Amino acid sequence: DQAETDRYWNAIVGNGGQESACGWCKDKWGLSWQITPIALTEATTDPDPAAAKRAFDAMMQMKKIDIAAIEAARRG
Repeated sequence: DQAETDRYWNAIVGNGGQESACGWCKDKWGLSWQITPIALTEATTDPDPAAAKRAFDAMMQMKKIDIAAIEAARRG
């Protein structure tokens, strides 16, 4: 859920880390992490290829994943 996504993201970025694209971030030691909520995986593997593409395209414009925006894109 979004709260869990935010918790992990803020723990890394908020403690000397750095934001990157598509849910990726680096911690203060330079290790890369991708914070991938299950809702993103479900949306990008939707059986409807058009819905999956819309979700993927939405993700490509994000840094931290916004689950509500992913779901809205998935629905069209």
